Amino acid sequence: MGLRGRKTGSRAWTAAAALFVLAAAAADPVDPVVADVADVADVIDAWRTADGPRTWKFPEDHGAHLAYKTEWWYFTGNLAGPAGEKYGYELTFFRNGVRTAPSAPANPWSVRDLFLAHFTLTDVAAGAFRAEDVLSRSGPGLAGARAENLDVWIGDWSARMKDGTISLRARRQGLELALELTPRKPVVLHGRGGLSRKGPGEGQASYYSSLTDLETKGIISFGGGDERRAVSGRSWFDHEFGSGLLAEDQIGWDWFGLHLSDGRDLMIYLLRRKDGSIEGASAGTLVAPDGSARPLALRADRERGDDQIEFSVTALDRWRSPRSGGTYPSRWRIAIPSEEIDLWVAPLAAGQELLPATLPNLIYWEGAVAGTGTVRGRPASCEGYAELTGYAGSLRGIF
Repeated sequence: MGLRGRKTGSRAWTAAAALFVLAAAAADPVDPVVADVADVADVIDAWRTADGPRTWKFPEDHGAHLAYKTEWWYFTGNLAGPAGEKYGYELTFFRNGVRTAPSAPANPWSVRDLFLAHFTLTDVAAGAFRAEDVLSRSGPGLAGARAENLDVWIGDWSARMKDGTISLRARRQGLELALELTPRKPVVLHGRGGLSRKGPGEGQASYYSSLTDLETKGIISFGGGDERRAVSGRSWFDHEFGSGLLAEDQIGWDWFGLHLSDGRDLMIYLLRRKDGSIEGASAGTLVAPDGSARPLALRADRERGDDQIEFSVTALDRWRSPRSGGTYPSRWRIAIPSEEIDLWVAPLAAGQELLPATLPNLIYWEGAVAGTGTVRGRPASCEGYAELTGYAGSLRGIF
């Protein structure tokens, strides 16, 4: 979420890129990746930034945007088994540009981009959470992302779109997911025409689109002798790209993607500063059942001339991780007064924290949540996912 302008973030990015390269070498020592490590400090800072209006074209814009340094494809979902048993999942692909062009284009091992993916499953009734992660550079077909449509992969982990349907595949250490996602609403562009501000500085923005309501069917497995379980439910797909990092005074963000019982979808992100305050550019989007969207703001800017409405998020409880020592908010009140939306949201399992083996500094909480409350005075409910970063160490220098 939080992005920083390229001019002030280049030194932090060089360190992060070197960390990614070294982690890739450790993950697969057969790859001759180390030869490029010395060149990382010589990366030319010529990436495009998200800094103005964009003409969108889909499905092409679901694909890769290689002129930008950072990009991610984020899938989360709330699933149910035949007897109503509840599950959650996350499958995320990250692309981080090391250089704008490979140093040796004829050599398939020459590093241009590094790819990272995270895969989690949550069994709500059992309170169980499992996570796996993989890291690779593109190499000769090891990983990649195509520009003409959604098609991103690392090994046998993939997210691909064909004829409007998205297929997700991931399998590692017995943990498995094979899902088909069909959009029920059109693409949503967040911010101003898809330009999502993350702060007042140059380049402090991303281009941000979503499919907020995807009918989902398929199978999951938790491994350890567990049989494949048929599941169905609803997913959310976020896609962002830009060329910045967190600002000097920003340490992380809280993100919510919620499906409301009245058919609306709600996205909110809060960028947090080191002093505990919230970045004024924090924002959100309220998506109607017909797919039309309205921007949300912490404080509506009447001079913008669009139809902003205000929201608030209040943390009501805390949870301390026994693994990382990080302390996360664990229950929230989310209010949009002009829409008479008042929700109390909580995790469906506490310990949905990721401590990736491939990049140990990238610690965050990402998990299934649900809530109850009122909408226009009537009882309402919601379900979805929350992401909480920067509570077990700052993400600055990674994003």
